[in-house]
Amino acid sequence: MAATSESTPTTTESRLEDLVVISGYSGAGKSTAMAVFEDAGYFCVDNLPPEMIRSFVELITHQGSKVERAAVVSDVRGGEFFEPLEGVIEDLHARGLPSRVLFLDADDLTLLDRYKETRRRHPLAKESSIASGIAAERAILGPIKEHSDFVIDSSGLKASHLRRRIADELLPRQSQGRLALTFQSFGFKHGPPRDADLVFDVRFLPNPHYVPDLRELTGLDPRVVDYVGREGKLEQLYAHLEPLLEFLVPEYEEEGKAHLSIAIGCTGGRHRSVAITEHLAQRFRERDDVVVEVEHRDVGRRT
Repeated sequence: MAATSESTPTTTESRLEDLVVISGYSGAGKSTAMAVFEDAGYFCVDNLPPEMIRSFVELITHQGSKVERAAVVSDVRGGEFFEPLEGVIEDLHARGLPSRVLFLDADDLTLLDRYKETRRRHPLAKESSIASGIAAERAILGPIKEHSDFVIDSSGLKASHLRRRIADELLPRQSQGRLALTFQSFGFKHGPPRDADLVFDVRFLPNPHYVPDLRELTGLDPRVVDYVGREGKLEQLYAHLEPLLEFLVPEYEEEGKAHLSIAIGCTGGRHRSVAITEHLAQRFRERDDVVVEVEHRDVGRRT
């Protein structure tokens, strides 16, 4: 009995400050997430079955362990061994361990496209279609997603942007006190962005799409900008929108938010929204309390 007591670690003996359990859909960016934590100095283990998470925790919380920060990825690659993950997460919380759960999400089209690009087999679709594997995985992982502390949708995000998002959301010490501000243009005909905090509809402005000489251009071209602003409504929009954002950004910072996504939408996402996104990004790059990134989600689409 004495040996058993000594082998069971207590949180007072442990040097562990943070344990992140990473899960999510295949192709949603778990490898990218793991790289973020590795770069931040976390002790990382990939593809760890849930039951082995318990053993891993015993190891890193045992008296004498020097591990302060750790991250593990556990997903459906574990096959039949994956089922207990929800119970393992509950056990971690019950023990009072400093643990968090990060879930990587993405829409079906994004997951399908990524698998087609890599030509890899889906872990749940070895003898069937990728689409059926995605559907099966959603059914299995639904409860994990519901009980996660952080859910990040990687749909439409480049790997670099996803890395920034994960670091900003889960590694606030790395942000150096500056809010990560993303301005994103998009087209409503292709669907609104799922991860935007603020969405502004600018479809009331003159549409260059109906001008033959401008249709093939984008909002990055000065001729398009001039056309959008020809009636004076663009300047009126800026007169209202810029002060609003000037007010909101520090309020979000005060609230402790590490990342703020502002989406500007027009019909196709190629002209008006692009021009306005570029203008606002340039305006906020003049500030020293934010880090500005720009995404033009639909600028390359022709339909």
